[in-house]
Amino acid sequence: MKRNLQATAIGVGIFVLFIAIWQAAASAGWLSDIAPTPARTWERAVEILSDPFYRDGPASVGIFWHMLASLLRVLVGFLIAMVIAIPLGFWLGSSPLFHKAVDPFAQILRPVSPLAWLPLGLALLRDAENTAVFVIVLSALWPTLLYTIESVRGIHPTYKNLAATLGTNWWQRLVFITAPAALPGIVTGMRQSLSTSWLVIVAAEMLVGGQGVGFFVWNMWNQLDIDAIVVAIVLIGLIGLILDYLVASLQKVVRYD
Repeated sequence: MKRNLQATAIGVGIFVLFIAIWQAAASAGWLSDIAPTPARTWERAVEILSDPFYRDGPASVGIFWHMLASLLRVLVGFLIAMVIAIPLGFWLGSSPLFHKAVDPFAQILRPVSPLAWLPLGLALLRDAENTAVFVIVLSALWPTLLYTIESVRGIHPTYKNLAATLGTNWWQRLVFITAPAALPGIVTGMRQSLSTSWLVIVAAEMLVGGQGVGFFVWNMWNQLDIDAIVVAIVLIGLIGLILDYLVASLQKVVRYD
């Protein structure tokens, strides 16, 4: 308890010091004229958050609707990626032959930035909304797929030999041995996939337009409203923290020692 209080006090102190240095740099003229300041950012945050639900046209909406649009895109893309990655990971992890055959393709495609797929997505789908989801799918696919493959391959041979000795069929081995043993690794991959998806959606929405937090940031930049961008950055970080905490809670449930 004492250590937690000390950590909290240190964290608050660091935050106050950061704000003081930021304000001092702005007051001394060390920053550009359009650079945000703590006072203006606070005022803009109060203004934005005081009416987050307003609607005044398709693109002129409150910050809540931008955040909701981004979250829906991320969740849809994430779920599609999980439906693909987890079964494929079980299959490739269980088959050394197919894993060896497919691994070169995975190693080539995995390092490609998800944003590099945006033009291809627009060309294939001809729809900005679907393209954003398409990019999220590709962002979320690889971490979970690779973690699932390695988790299945890493199951101790003793468990497999024991199952074979007991005469279990393929489905029983999957349900009672492979899936429980691989689950902690799969959830770790899901945690990384969700974090990556939330990271990528901001940049994707800057390019595809429409509602979304990325579009909000880009629109504020076009208006040189840098204080609003700082507010959006803080909100993006908070939502990312909440998403990570939710998956981390699931990770604690499935973890075994």
